[in-house]
Amino acid sequence: MSEYNFSQIEKKWQRYWEDNKTFKATANSSKPKYYAMDMFPYPSGAGLHVGHPLGYIASDIVSRFKRLKGYNVLHPMGFDSFGLPAEQYAIQTGQHPAITTEENIKRYVEQLKNLGFSFDWELEVRTSDSGYYKWTQWIFMQLFNSYYDLAQDKAAPIADLVELFATQGNTQEQAACDEETPVFTAEAWQQMDDKQQSEMLLKYRLTYVADAVVNWCPALGTVLANDEVKDGVSERGGYPVERKLMRQWMMRITAYAERLLQGLDTIDWPEPIKEMQRNWIGKSVGAEMSFAVEHIAEKIKVFTTRVDTVYGVTFLVLAPEHELVEKITTVEQRDAVNEYVAVAKNRSERERMTDVRTVSGAFTGAYAINPFNNEKIPVYIADYVLAGYGTGAVMAVPSGDQRDWNFATHFGLPIIPILDAQKDADTQADATKEGHYINSDIINGLTYAEALPVLVKFLEENSIGKARVNFRMRDAVFSRQRYWGEPVPVYFKDGIPHLIKESELPLELPKIDAYLPTETGEPPLGRAVDWKYEEQYNYELSTMPGWAGSSWYWYRYMDPQNDEAFASEEAITYWRDVDLYIGGSEHATGHLLYSRFWNKFLFDMGLVVEEEPFKKLINQGMIQGRSNFVYRLKSSDKSAPIFYSLNKAREKAKALSNPLGAVSQLNNDASNLVTEGKFSIDLLQEHFTPLHVDVNIVENDVLNLDAFQKWRPEYATAEFVLEDGKYVCGVEIEKMSKSKYNVVSPDDIVERQGADTLRMYEMFLGPLEQFKPWNTNGMDGVLKFLKRFWKLFHDNDGKFAVSDEAPTAAELKSLHKTIRKVEEDVERFSFNTSVSTFMICVNELTQLKCNKRAILEPLTIVLSPYAPHLAEELWQQLGHSESISHASYPEWNEAYLVENTFEYPVSVNGKMRHKMNFALDMPREEIEKAVLADEQLARFLDGKAPKKIIIVPNKIINVVV
Repeated sequence: MSEYNFSQIEKKWQRYWEDNKTFKATANSSKPKYYAMDMFPYPSGAGLHVGHPLGYIASDIVSRFKRLKGYNVLHPMGFDSFGLPAEQYAIQTGQHPAITTEENIKRYVEQLKNLGFSFDWELEVRTSDSGYYKWTQWIFMQLFNSYYDLAQDKAAPIADLVELFATQGNTQEQAACDEETPVFTAEAWQQMDDKQQSEMLLKYRLTYVADAVVNWCPALGTVLANDEVKDGVSERGGYPVERKLMRQWMMRITAYAERLLQGLDTIDWPEPIKEMQRNWIGKSVGAEMSFAVEHIAEKIKVFTTRVDTVYGVTFLVLAPEHELVEKITTVEQRDAVNEYVAVAKNRSERERMTDVRTVSGAFTGAYAINPFNNEKIPVYIADYVLAGYGTGAVMAVPSGDQRDWNFATHFGLPIIPILDAQKDADTQADATKEGHYINSDIINGLTYAEALPVLVKFLEENSIGKARVNFRMRDAVFSRQRYWGEPVPVYFKDGIPHLIKESELPLELPKIDAYLPTETGEPPLGRAVDWKYEEQYNYELSTMPGWAGSSWYWYRYMDPQNDEAFASEEAITYWRDVDLYIGGSEHATGHLLYSRFWNKFLFDMGLVVEEEPFKKLINQGMIQGRSNFVYRLKSSDKSAPIFYSLNKAREKAKALSNPLGAVSQLNNDASNLVTEGKFSIDLLQEHFTPLHVDVNIVENDVLNLDAFQKWRPEYATAEFVLEDGKYVCGVEIEKMSKSKYNVVSPDDIVERQGADTLRMYEMFLGPLEQFKPWNTNGMDGVLKFLKRFWKLFHDNDGKFAVSDEAPTAAELKSLHKTIRKVEEDVERFSFNTSVSTFMICVNELTQLKCNKRAILEPLTIVLSPYAPHLAEELWQQLGHSESISHASYPEWNEAYLVENTFEYPVSVNGKMRHKMNFALDMPREEIEKAVLADEQLARFLDGKAPKKIIIVPNKIINVVV
């Protein structure tokens, strides 16, 4: 092969890898293991764009590098194939979601294989395959049959709890349970019938059914998780979301709150992700206390981390969904309260938590009694208080909390200065003189740390409260009122959920006539004909949420064909956990949290050997789209539009805005649109309508006019005002989106410039974690580099010409500094600097005219994780019969990197004229002789004999004439 024919080479080696199962991973190896995994994609109909492979390329480089370093590498790929888009398409077309999903996966697999990833495709998993979700259902059943033993701090079989209840009731049992679980004796338990006992056990099970306030999306017909809702609408589709009380399956993730929090200190994850999880878990240490309500028997419970501020409470605030709102609201305030509740339920929790500027609420008409001083305080409702956090009620201290202060100011409520118990005694005494509201008999002179136990003791002695640790995180909703999801392996008898038999797994999705809810409002599964357990009991009609299948899939990769277990003990013991996990930060409080929860549960049950699933996590940055624009003159006739090239449009806009003034001539640089500032942009948009144009018909920001007119035939007769005979487009960096026509397909890049070029270019764009704009213009430089690398192995006639001559010191130095730098870069995931190192090395070897096997063979190994197709071809040409994946990564030798020469800048009368290399230990006399004998320097001496030669060792040489 004379030229670098990337298309032919890449297809050849992709076939070879598949036919020879080059990347097959087994658990019975004596080698150390390395498990590299990417967050598996949802297979959408649009396929991959160039932003998607970024993380895959990084994990592939690491996987190939680790193989070369002697590791047994597990590097799998699969598909998160249940999801709303396929079901929405099914609703619109009537086509079964499985068909759409299969077509989309086929497209993804083709694209991924074209990029040369070292995936072991025999390990592929799909969450929508019944052979996979059989085990998702099985794990659900284990959760249903378990409770959380607080004494052991781990999950335990529910059967153990039943035995305890039979002998001692729940009076001494330490178990995670519902907030309002009643206390009962063994005798009371034994007097309960089966239904009552089952209902009681639901208050303890790790998965259970309960009434919960959820995000209900009528347009999608399903419940959405908090991370699927943004600004009151669904993240997918932008449909309105309302808060609604519904019967749902729940996961008792709150039982694991403390362990989820502590586990963050044991894993190598980005600190922002850890902090998001810490905030989501939201641990608070404080106390719970009860406020009596005037004229009503019920009491309002509040949780506070600062009991010492109780003397500054001037009102209470309940969440609009709080169960006591209806009971305590007076007749006079009922209409206002009902109106406010109706509005508040349509705001998402995330919006309510983050909106600190909007102040709204309604007075219930009720008054509570402060238990510390018996003063009456009004009770309001406001949506900044959430029903699921704490008790759904807060004691408002306006002088100590910004939101409370905003609320009090808005509604004209008192703001009482309070003593901060953390101040010293002198400050407290001064505060007392100034009339600050304190109770000196209880906390005067104490720091907060000292005051807390004193106040808690007061609460407990007076039966008005107790110490409490609170978590912001709530139990996770585990139901979706949709068809395309895992069926819940449960049937109902007398309203009580029961598990089907394990031997009956998987419970597969039944056939239905349409993918919409039934006429009576049941989920789509309600349409199934004769779908009953044992022909008489109703199955659960909701399906599992999207995060169910993704909360354990790394274990199935270890052993995907196993029909006896979700993975064999041998595979789990060998592969253990994921060493490197790459994916998006948007999953911080969704998938990444739920995965840790399920993993800890499986660990408690003795089914896995590591408590945390992912040792190291990297969040790859987004590759942003580079949008191009054309500019239509607003004043031009719609039937005969005129489009101005970028700089012509700016000149025209200035002329139209200032027809009497001179228009400065601008150079033809698209960046001027930015450098001239906002005024220039506003001026342009005042007179022109910018229209997105397909970036695939733009090259170096110059529009292909013929392609544009074919793409937009309505502009076939339009007039185009050009600059230098070209139409220059405007530029803006935006998210890649079909609506912005800035999506670049990897297929097009691979066809035009090759997969290795794409792989190296995406790494070259910048640090893996950073956001960076896509610019196809830079691809040529990477392709030229690969061609130069190829040329090192071939003569001018294109024939393979590698020499067995011994390498020079300069060649060895170039090689070994590259080996060292690339190894260090891969170990710290700094791939962009590796690409630069390769380019420098090839330039150096080209200048040295190096074609020596001793240099090029190890260099090919070092390059192979980045450009595997090219490396495989050259490796074969070098005479190897096995894949380069079976080679060993070369070791760098410090001896070749030691500097033994110095390049001196040589000046004549202080002016630098030349550079010369001399050995570091070369005698001064020898350096002077060499300088005087140099022909290139002689022409600057004009035949004059030097007066003296000044040599500053390892710095400069100056010839004075």
